[in-house]
Amino acid sequence: MLVVEPLYSIKDDKMSRPQTLLSRPCTLLIKNEPGEAIFEVAVGQAIDEILSALGENSKQAIYRHLKMVYGIDKEDIPYKVEDFAKAIEQTFGSVAKVIEIKIIERLHSQYEDFCYAPKNRELDFAEYITDMQNCLEPKV
Repeated sequence: MLVVEPLYSIKDDKMSRPQTLLSRPCTLLIKNEPGEAIFEVAVGQAIDEILSALGENSKQAIYRHLKMVYGIDKEDIPYKVEDFAKAIEQTFGSVAKVIEIKIIERLHSQYEDFCYAPKNRELDFAEYITDMQNCLEPKV
């Protein structure tokens, strides 16, 4: 994360009046890859690692199933966590909770300072991911 202090105005020979660049401090979330924030990359990697434990062929079959049946591309999963959670719950039934818990464990190993308090006293995968993301993202 990078905090940029205000730059009130600049003027050069080509400008008729000073131009304001930033009127107040802002926080920039540094991107890991073009268009992807670090947290979204971590979510995608955690999901990929956990699904890899099922074997490469099974993992690829799951990604194809998510795309064909639910319209969720592998790259979009970090941005469609609720849809992903519903899709694996419908696909795997009660086994989906095991997959979700393993993904949560993997993420928690990277973000150990995050503390989750379920709103309904029951672990909710999408809520956990959303709460973690909201906690970790800088407030602008």
